[in-house]
Amino acid sequence: MDSIPEVESSINSENNDSNNRSSSSSSSPSRYENQKRRDWNTFGQYLKNHRPPLSLSRCSGAHVLEFLRYLDQFGKTKVHTPICPFYGHPNPPAPCPCPLRQAWGSLDALIGRLRAAFEENGGKPEANPFGARAVRLYLREVRDLQSKARGISYEKKKRKRPPPPPPPLLPPQHYLPTTPSVAVAVAVPPPPPPAGAS
Repeated sequence: MDSIPEVESSINSENNDSNNRSSSSSSSPSRYENQKRRDWNTFGQYLKNHRPPLSLSRCSGAHVLEFLRYLDQFGKTKVHTPICPFYGHPNPPAPCPCPLRQAWGSLDALIGRLRAAFEENGGKPEANPFGARAVRLYLREVRDLQSKARGISYEKKKRKRPPPPPPPLLPPQHYLPTTPSVAVAVAVPPPPPPAGAS
């Protein structure tokens, strides 16, 4: 497959964009829109370079998975293998030969942008290959694998909910009796057996 020079800068620039902030007017696209356009163009280039070339209408979740696996060669995230002594350590003390991969968060964000771009470019939501079940399962698998390998939790951050409001004030108690009522339990003996029964 021909190389796509734009891929590395497109995928990894989401991390660098925050360092390159410049003033923008309200008419220029947002960083998100620019990134989405670059990602969409990169995917389109991938389809053109695919052997045999693929049209967007014939693209499936399997092709999206192929694209994501292809992107791993441009990754910058060390993912330790189970036999590595640093497996599960977030900050390994020495280098190791484990492979570099695309980080799960980058892939997840990329799929979100491509999913939106697909529909903005005339695709039907029900035919969106970026929303395919296989893609969701793959992303979950990558998240779990990287979480274990890197010793990092990817659990969703729980939003702090405001404390529940205090219960409403009860009305004045002037209508209640001033002395508490007491319930008395009385033991009742069982009735005697009927006469003549033995």
